[in-house]
Amino acid sequence: MNPQQPEIIDAARGEAPGRSPGEAPVLSSAAAAATAPATATVTTATPSRTQRRRRTPLRRMPYRVQTWVVSLLISLFGGLIRFIRLDYPHQIMFDETYYVKDTWSMMMTGEARDWPKYVDGVHIDTLFAQGQTYLYQDTAEYIVHPPMGKWLMAIGMELFGGASSSFAWRASSAIAGTIAILLICRVALRMFHNLTIAAFAGLLMSVDGVAISMSRIGILDNLIMVLVLGAFLCLLNHRDWALAKLRAAHERDVAIPGMVVRTKPLKPSERRGEGGDQHAAAGQPSVRLVVRSSGPVVAFSWWRVGAVVLLGLATGVKWSGTYFFAAFALLSVLWDGYNRHQVGYRRWFGATIAKDGLLAALYMVPLYIGMYFVDWLNWFIHPDSYMHDWAAKHPGQGITWLPEGLRSFVEYHITMWKFHTTLTSPHAYKANPLTWPLQIRPTSFHWNKLEGHPGLCAVSPDSQCVSAVTSLGNPVLWWFASACLVLTLIMGLIARRGDWRVLAVWAGLAGGWMPWWLYIDRTTFTFYSIVILPWMILAICYVFDWVRSNLSQFAFRWISTGVLTLIVLVSVYFLPLWTGMPIPYQLWLQHMWLHSWI
Repeated sequence: MNPQQPEIIDAARGEAPGRSPGEAPVLSSAAAAATAPATATVTTATPSRTQRRRRTPLRRMPYRVQTWVVSLLISLFGGLIRFIRLDYPHQIMFDETYYVKDTWSMMMTGEARDWPKYVDGVHIDTLFAQGQTYLYQDTAEYIVHPPMGKWLMAIGMELFGGASSSFAWRASSAIAGTIAILLICRVALRMFHNLTIAAFAGLLMSVDGVAISMSRIGILDNLIMVLVLGAFLCLLNHRDWALAKLRAAHERDVAIPGMVVRTKPLKPSERRGEGGDQHAAAGQPSVRLVVRSSGPVVAFSWWRVGAVVLLGLATGVKWSGTYFFAAFALLSVLWDGYNRHQVGYRRWFGATIAKDGLLAALYMVPLYIGMYFVDWLNWFIHPDSYMHDWAAKHPGQGITWLPEGLRSFVEYHITMWKFHTTLTSPHAYKANPLTWPLQIRPTSFHWNKLEGHPGLCAVSPDSQCVSAVTSLGNPVLWWFASACLVLTLIMGLIARRGDWRVLAVWAGLAGGWMPWWLYIDRTTFTFYSIVILPWMILAICYVFDWVRSNLSQFAFRWISTGVLTLIVLVSVYFLPLWTGMPIPYQLWLQHMWLHSWI
């Protein structure tokens, strides 16, 4: 035996020939399987004929197929909620006044155009809904968000009837909301490796009020949510790919004589796998072999490229995508560095900076900037786009060393920045960002008194009939999720110290919520919280994963089923307020649990 090679030991007993009882045992992951008794046999119980008959068609499918079937069925369920009566009300709602008309003028001319406010005393929104969609003017409009979101909205308008159909105005938002259900199922499955929890996540997304209402209105926020959620899933896939590559390289490194420099005993939580809650199985490694290497390069993967492309598109919808890019890029690099350390590479810290961080930045940042410029391609193509000729009209001003086109582009962005950072005008539905997770001040998109007593109003003929579309999250879901966010921090510091999934849960909050803390005085609305909803749901999933790992399956099923049932019942109760169903005024008033909701 080569004296420099570590000896293979029995991981269960922690003993090795020639070692003192107190000396740390050594076991490579490759050798773990070799320590199992040669005579061990695995027996499986053959299911009885009755048990075989009871197996559902779903359970007879391969597990991978099961996950896709469940994810797609839940997405179909959520999609029906989003698409049924999507054309109601057939009028411009709330901020649709900006995005729907701009989208249509962009489809017709290539750039957003100014619209008159009134024509013959009739508001332009009313005329547009009546089919008079060609009243835009020749002058380019000053838009304060990048154009990509409107081009995505244009897809729905092109496919479903153009400007004459309110269904078409909102179709892209509904499609995005439905895709988000599928994505959250796959994200939860990738994080928790449990189909029940993945289905739980998808159902929560399907029935939440913010998710439903934002899928039924033609504005931008649902589009940025689905793009950043897709990017997050890509980064989870990159993490798994990189971890597999690091482990394979480590297996090869420990076989090289003299490569192992020390052994590090594993904590019980580290031996128990993700979450650190299940008992370590016999034969699992009791130590980590640390090698004198930094490990292979894992900075580049097509999954990470896909994530950057989606984040570049998200920033082309709204600038807030920049915060997600910063948060997710840092998160992904930290995952690679942490995995490098956990696998057993001594020089992991330097590699995290050089191999993971710097190498990733060398292509992620230019690609991200390039995708943002692609979002503005039409602005560069059309010479009459807003401020396109600013540099020609202002010689010697701005950043003079830039070409005229880029100088005008930069100046346009400066005006957009000033608008966003100084927007403090009062609004009836202005909401402090700190209150978003608790849904203290929801946004009313539509509220109207109706003639007669259609729909549910028939049960109360003496009451005024009203319809409302309110961006109000399911209060039980959001309040429970807020508590779960606190629990994830506690678990991450105490019960599940070092669990990478805690950082994953809070990454969405870091990218979608915390930056708004810097703009407390800015005019903001609670419906912006749609971008953090996936991570609110993942916080709930994280807590239920802890319940599943620490309590019996019976307790897990009853607790999770009870919470889900309560949330679904509350969603059924609030559904009329999210979809514009006609209801008696008194019933609408009964839904106003908090005075701030009115």
